[in-house]
Amino acid sequence: MSATPPPPPSHPQGAAPGTPSDTHRFPCDQCGADYRFEPGKGQLTCDHCGHSEQIAGGPWRGAPLRELDFEEALARRLPDVEIEETRVSSCPNCAAQVEFDPRTHAAECPFCATPVVTDTGPNRHIKPKGVLPFAYSEREARKAMTDWLGRLWFAPGGLKEYARKGRKMQGIYVPYWTFDAQTQSRYSGQRGTVYYVTETVVVDGKQQQRQVAKVRWTPVSGRVGRFFDDVLVLASRSLPKRYTDALEPWDLSALEPYQPQFLAGFRAEAYGVELKDGMGEARIKMDRVIERDVRFDIGGDRQQISMIDTDLSEVTFKHILLPVWLAAYKYRGKTYRFVVNGQSGQVQGERPWSGWKIAMAVVVGAVIAGAIGYIMAQNQ
Repeated sequence: MSATPPPPPSHPQGAAPGTPSDTHRFPCDQCGADYRFEPGKGQLTCDHCGHSEQIAGGPWRGAPLRELDFEEALARRLPDVEIEETRVSSCPNCAAQVEFDPRTHAAECPFCATPVVTDTGPNRHIKPKGVLPFAYSEREARKAMTDWLGRLWFAPGGLKEYARKGRKMQGIYVPYWTFDAQTQSRYSGQRGTVYYVTETVVVDGKQQQRQVAKVRWTPVSGRVGRFFDDVLVLASRSLPKRYTDALEPWDLSALEPYQPQFLAGFRAEAYGVELKDGMGEARIKMDRVIERDVRFDIGGDRQQISMIDTDLSEVTFKHILLPVWLAAYKYRGKTYRFVVNGQSGQVQGERPWSGWKIAMAVVVGAVIAGAIGYIMAQNQ
């Protein structure tokens, strides 16, 4: 006898924009159970009856996503269609802003495995403009993670086995900002030209000649310009940046215009870095590139930069969601977190160590060193 399918959600296909609802739940056309997005196939699949449905395409396929004006957003003049409300909960441990189903009253934070009580009310924020769909399935991501753990020296074998057989990884869409800007920079500094002079020195009572490098400095000034496209800034504070930065690069050419169907069966984190702060981080990245441009423009053998004054114009942005598989395991009183790039399979995480494996390696090393010393002594 087949199981009775669950009833369809009370708000199928999403409610009106801007209202907290079962936005990311979609009923199967055949049985009414929930569809989930199937990574790598671009379709919704029902786990109950196996029916699948392609996510509707359109003339926008392959077209660039529309940017939003940065100054208008700061002045809160974005149109209502660019704003949405979602139900989120803030983790008391890592401060992750995780979106939950409205009918869920308690859950575990996917970032740090801390119990989280939801029902914090709606969160009003800028709607995602684009989404990079998952390409790796949970099974493929788990294999990538366990393979990565298997390559680590002195990692606890129990943790590897626990991760291999443990609970499913969590698929999370992590928020990012992208920024575009036209820049014009004025600079002043000095160009260094290396030349050589011959000097006579006395070495051991004898005179010798040697070539000595000198630098001739010339004052310079000029202008450089650059258009920055899609400067990527993490809009989450729930994971260490050293992990998320190591997941790069992302192929942003594969971004799709945001549709909630891509999030079916997954969670999404609300951004915790506000737009203005995100632009501040983007400026740091831009300034590094501009400094390299200035040094190249100065030329010569060496460069000294006294001043760079940069004007920005045509600043636009997008809020996008990128796919990350997460695993948080509590093993022997310690929490280990691992992240897998849902597009490329790149793995990062906290490096686990096995104390007894390290101790055994020390003992074995000491025994080998003692044996070598004994053999050498006998040979003498």
